[in-house]
Amino acid sequence: MSGTSLDGLDLAWCTFREDKKGKWLYAIQDAVTIPYPDTWQQRLRGAMQLPAFEYALLNVQLGEYIGNCINGWLQGRSRPQFIASHGHTVFHRPDLHLTTQIGSGAAIAARTGIMTICDFRATDVALGGQGAPLVPIGDEFLFSEYDACLNLGGFSNISFWTDGRRISFDISPCNMALNLIASKAGKEYDKDGLLARSGTIVASLLEELNNLAYYQQTPPKSLGKEWFDETFLPILQKYSTLSPAELARTTTEHIAMMISRAIPQNASSVLTTGGGAHNCFLLEKFRELSTAKFVKPDAQIVNYKEALIFAFLGMLRVSNKINCLKSVTGAERDNIGGAIYL
Repeated sequence: MSGTSLDGLDLAWCTFREDKKGKWLYAIQDAVTIPYPDTWQQRLRGAMQLPAFEYALLNVQLGEYIGNCINGWLQGRSRPQFIASHGHTVFHRPDLHLTTQIGSGAAIAARTGIMTICDFRATDVALGGQGAPLVPIGDEFLFSEYDACLNLGGFSNISFWTDGRRISFDISPCNMALNLIASKAGKEYDKDGLLARSGTIVASLLEELNNLAYYQQTPPKSLGKEWFDETFLPILQKYSTLSPAELARTTTEHIAMMISRAIPQNASSVLTTGGGAHNCFLLEKFRELSTAKFVKPDAQIVNYKEALIFAFLGMLRVSNKINCLKSVTGAERDNIGGAIYL
């Protein structure tokens, strides 16, 4: 996994087994996050502005870098059956039938000698879907004991059953916004939400954020960096004279409000994962605004649930089974996403 927060590559060694009753059992045998060096962070941040040749080259070189990281991590281990790589999202415009995740699968397969599955979103987008979120099929088969599954990554997203089908959608920016604000205070991220806790809410900023048009749209819907840069970021910049603590406090309140609205009224247990689940103050705000029980699992699931589920998506792909649900994305049909490189 390589998420929008650009904190690094998540590598997870996962195993799956289907029992006699058809229930999928899983295990994360080992997992690690390899932080991106500053040079890679800068290159990926600037990917949207690159000329065509440099963009194509970055795709190949990121694939080679991922392959090298995997080789280093696998030293002394047996070889996995396959690699499932999410890649790093650069452009996400499902309204134009366009989504791109760089990190060449061919380069990963060539460097590692291991079958690689990548480009999980493209088929769904070609079928008129959002191509996101993709995690809900994993929520369905691996975490069905929860009423809803909430992920707090660069963006927040949720999945749950309603009217006999699973739906899912991106809710709001999350770590992408909070990390950016923390950087104004010289921090990589707002550890435990301490920066936000020290600030006060600025009502006019909160109102502007809460009234963004995206929040009035009905699912299926998804967010990308383009939307963040063009819609959300200009509002934060408009209030650039505020202290980082005020920005963090107000944005945290906004995120908590949008998420509390997205929680189904009948949900009693909400699995809460992703980097934002470590933000104690943000979770306190959820509990103030919702009657649901937000369940934070063990650290391995909190940190690597998305990597686990993309491994599961890869397993479904090599088994030629559906791994993307039209009820989630709005595509013409359920589909099997992922390009395979041998």
